[in-house]
Amino acid sequence: QVQLVESGGGLVQPGGSLKLSCAASRSIINIYTMGWYRQAPGKQRELVAVDTIGGPINYADSVKGRFTISRDNAKNTMYLQMNNLKAEDTAVYYCNGRIGVFDYWGQGTQVTVSS
Repeated sequence: QVQLVESGGGLVQPGGSLKLSCAASRSIINIYTMGWYRQAPGKQRELVAVDTIGGPINYADSVKGRFTISRDNAKNTMYLQMNNLKAEDTAVYYCNGRIGVFDYWGQGTQVTVSS
């Protein structure tokens, strides 16, 4: 099991940047897949970026070139650096970790992009 806690959301103007953090309650070094998802009002939750140990990092087409996912194993933390934010990036962002066949989720952090 693992508990995940997101932080770093907030209100930002279009073109601005935010860095989200996902702190885990245990070592993430062997959590095979970790990722970020988001859910906008009235829409389904969608994949933003996913990092698989030993595999490629995958990004949604809508965020490629703007968002970067990373892990700091020493801090048991995953990050999402978001640059050049757009209004359509407004959503609740969720951290996910997959251990075996089980998915673990954080509580979410709100990101609002507005002038």
